[in-house]
Amino acid sequence: MAKKQWVRGERGRGARPPEAEKAVIVAACDRLIDEFFVPRFLPGIRPTAFNYPVAIRGKWHGNRFRFIQRFRSDRADDAFAPEFDAPFARLDYVGRDRFDVSYYRHTEKWFCLYRYVSLAQALQLLRDDGHFHPV
Repeated sequence: MAKKQWVRGERGRGARPPEAEKAVIVAACDRLIDEFFVPRFLPGIRPTAFNYPVAIRGKWHGNRFRFIQRFRSDRADDAFAPEFDAPFARLDYVGRDRFDVSYYRHTEKWFCLYRYVSLAQALQLLRDDGHFHPV
């Protein structure tokens, strides 16, 4: 009888984009951030008594490109950190010019709404579907 053994699976690792394709994806996503997200959702920084947004940016995390909103808190008495990041949308690289598009739910879990779409379709979905907009 064979012994049973625990092994780490390959689940969740997925394909990684080549550097040339990664550069194209970053450029397209940065353009979306600069031309759509920042003017529409962060036209200016308005300090409030609570957390308020100060920046929107993008960042690779493995085979995923995340859209992140940076918040600041001026309440030094009960803030863990003066600034923190909150992701709101994500492109999961599935294959050459194919992505899954997810948004970050209030339950602190990612929820995929669209699967296997092209980069152009994914960027259009990020613009049009309110699930993918920052708070």
